Amino acid sequence: MARKPGIPVYRNKDSRAVVTLPDQLGNRTLHYLGVHGSPESKNEYARHIAEWQTRLQRLLVYHDLTVNELIILFWKHVEQHYRHPDGTPTGEADNFRYALKPVRRLYGYSLANNFGPLALKAVRQVMLDADLCRSVINRQVVRIRMMFRWAVAEELIGPSVFHALKAVDGLKLGRSCARETNKVLLFHADVEAILPFLDRFVSAMVQVQRLTGMRPGEICSMRRNEIDMSGSVWMYRPTRHKTSWRGKSRTIGIGPKAQEILKGFFTPAFDDYVFSPIRAREERFAAKKANRQTPVQPSQVSRKKIKPRRIPGDRFERESYTQAIRRGCEKAGILVWKPNQLRHAFGTDIRRRFGLEGAQVGLGHAKADVTQVYAKRNEELAAKIASEVG
Repeated sequence: MARKPGIPVYRNKDSRAVVTLPDQLGNRTLHYLGVHGSPESKNEYARHIAEWQTRLQRLLVYHDLTVNELIILFWKHVEQHYRHPDGTPTGEADNFRYALKPVRRLYGYSLANNFGPLALKAVRQVMLDADLCRSVINRQVVRIRMMFRWAVAEELIGPSVFHALKAVDGLKLGRSCARETNKVLLFHADVEAILPFLDRFVSAMVQVQRLTGMRPGEICSMRRNEIDMSGSVWMYRPTRHKTSWRGKSRTIGIGPKAQEILKGFFTPAFDDYVFSPIRAREERFAAKKANRQTPVQPSQVSRKKIKPRRIPGDRFERESYTQAIRRGCEKAGILVWKPNQLRHAFGTDIRRRFGLEGAQVGLGHAKADVTQVYAKRNEELAAKIASEVG
């Protein structure tokens, strides 16, 4: 049997091949390979040697792995794993970035193997001091644990690190000093109150989302070429949505009211985003120029910066959409609400009018075992809902 130099293979009294290899702790362990000289024993030998070499390389490279180094390695996994089918990152990548920021600041130069429950509680205390709400803190702590669980799966750290971190329970309702989120009920008057304080694009986004119940990310990424306009009720099938990475489809019915709003934002290019910050800025500048009372000086004909620090994107992001609504609420003098509450209000109304199945279809909450027949029934029910609601 061919073998690596320095790693002998022995034959025991039962004529079985045996090889001795060190484990992660340096203890030597016997591995039985099978009948000495058989093809099976040679295959087993090759497998054990490959695993041992990989383990040895990791021990040599990552034995003194710091938290900063672990974050760098984990971030490669985040960029690879948390992305849409078209390769663009999902919102979960940003969530991990915010979750790991205090970890890096407090324990970046500490050994990853020494990160324990007290360190995790210290990081959580930083979040408490930043006045994050309890539910957000609990989700961020879970994401931190996910990084160490991934490190254990990659054999970068010992499994005891992750098991120790699991001992830190989440903050309980009414049993911590963490701030609780205000459950602001969204009424029709709350939506109408902020519309005068929004620009034309954000105002239309709010109205369309209220009429269709789509997610904030879906209204932000809407393109004309994703909308089937062949019927009286349009069918919007976004290529990017919350469950696209699971291979699930998403169909959103767009009724006559929402159609009239959307028609004012279509461009000749079918692949343009329906709602674009760049076009919003161009319209805003054009309106200012049209309303100018004094003559334009020669030095003010073109005042574009050569290298501006901020350039509007070709589509709205969830954060910018949320921030625009927040500013509108503050100007209107009402309690701040968020785009997701438009979706929740839509679901509440649909369930009252069409029952639980109608709410499930309208919100796109499909089960894992949905069949082709059931998907067709979903589209028919979605069309009925959209024709009567939006």
